[in-house]
Amino acid sequence: MPIPANVHCGPAGWSYSHWNGLVFPKAQPHGFHPLQRLAEYFDTVEINTSFYRPLKPEITRLWALKVSHNPAFVFTAKLNRRFTHDRSLDLAEIAAFKEGLWPLHRAGKLGCLLMQFPWWFRFTAENREFFIQLRRAFHEFPLAAEMRHESWMMDEALGTFIDYRIGFCNIDQPNWIRAMPPTAFLTSPVGYIRLHGRNPGNSLGEFDEAASRRRQHDYLYTLEELAGWQKRIDRIRQYASATFIITNNDAGAKSFVNALQLAAMLGDGRHRAPADLLRRYPDALAGFHGGRRRQEHLFDAA
Repeated sequence: MPIPANVHCGPAGWSYSHWNGLVFPKAQPHGFHPLQRLAEYFDTVEINTSFYRPLKPEITRLWALKVSHNPAFVFTAKLNRRFTHDRSLDLAEIAAFKEGLWPLHRAGKLGCLLMQFPWWFRFTAENREFFIQLRRAFHEFPLAAEMRHESWMMDEALGTFIDYRIGFCNIDQPNWIRAMPPTAFLTSPVGYIRLHGRNPGNSLGEFDEAASRRRQHDYLYTLEELAGWQKRIDRIRQYASATFIITNNDAGAKSFVNALQLAAMLGDGRHRAPADLLRRYPDALAGFHGGRRRQEHLFDAA
């Protein structure tokens, strides 16, 4: 059975120097763009640089062009931390951030905008009101929100997601005090799943975010662990207009490996992987092949 048309699986980010020689060539030829290569294997990627700085329209216009050979490909993007962590509702900052999204949105290549909140953003009356204001500020885009504190599982909190048509981002994360456990919630037409890995030394609840980033989510999921998420994904995608499954364990290109495995488990028939990645993970990628088919035959005619 082919992967459902409303399911998009891929990694978080692609601009990692430690992926050169694994996912991308170590010596990249003139004109090479990593998005062109990535869109041969997946139908989505999460833009994570937008969390740290606004995107430039000329860059996102180029990105849309680089993935155009895959008609099924859509991006998701993380909302800038100025809004989710610094709690800014500055109109000029909001407008500036939207400028970088418009080329993707107008090209039909933006599937969802993800609001990623820190662990200490708990469900309170004050935080609920800010959450609603932020949703209204970016009302033009399909929105999902990642909450890392378990208080957002309360009925009133989930009701807020439903009332304001915000997708609930179901996450897999390391154990932490009152951390959000694995869930299978669908609160809007958009289903969203993010797998951060289970490395206990990379808690998403800690306050030293720089230290956490340096550890780079170093964890490779087993097939058994992914099978548990496959069941949740199957429940979500039955009722969602679009479901995004994002792997965020980028160290050693493990997110690429796990995204390939999950996509195959969900019905993706490509079964291809970069040759260097196959050599690094022969057991995890057993059944995949490293040959690159000619681009004009990547996608069969309907």
